[in-house]
Amino acid sequence: MVKPSFDPQQLPIDAIAGEAAVPAQRLTPAWLRSRFAAPPAAWTPEDRERVMPGRAERAPTPAAVLIPLVQRPTGLTLLLTQRTAHLTDHAGQISFPGGRAEDYDRDAIDTALRESEEEIGLARRHVEVLGALPEYLTGTGYCVTPVVGLLQPPFEVTADPDEVAAIFEVPLAFLMDGANHQRLSVELPGGRRSFYAMPYEGYYIWGATAGMLRNLFHFLRAE
Repeated sequence: MVKPSFDPQQLPIDAIAGEAAVPAQRLTPAWLRSRFAAPPAAWTPEDRERVMPGRAERAPTPAAVLIPLVQRPTGLTLLLTQRTAHLTDHAGQISFPGGRAEDYDRDAIDTALRESEEEIGLARRHVEVLGALPEYLTGTGYCVTPVVGLLQPPFEVTADPDEVAAIFEVPLAFLMDGANHQRLSVELPGGRRSFYAMPYEGYYIWGATAGMLRNLFHFLRAE
């Protein structure tokens, strides 16, 4: 089982990213539809993670996740999962629903929607796909395509107990505010690694999930 050799919650905070929050008018379904329909000409994603020793020699494993934005009366929220403790990769961590691509998937969108159905029982008919963010290479050797979609309640979700320990929602406005983005680092045998964390009400969002959220943040802030 691949688990981090450190507890990220025990590390000191190096810095707070601190960029201004995405304006509230941009965190609406209509504005998000327009942004994905006409993306900004230039914006800079976060650096990709360095692959962990022992995995750098392998070709990255294609995967896709769904970034599900739920349309609530009080504003958009992001639906996230906490992985079960026994999984091979990213055990116990906060994740988007999703997983590795299969040969029978038509594309990354199909992978993200299929995996979301399998992990949390989210029927794809409830997902309005807006588009995708740049591929994100994780330290565990996955090349992940983040697919962004809107969910209109009512819908039902049921966790697959073999993969998902919890399903919860976080206000999108909280996550799209640089004041809530912590920067941390740790010395490991393969070298120093830095990552983001976005703790929220007892849930510790960090690593690849936080990195992909940073890319959504940059994408929405770009002019």
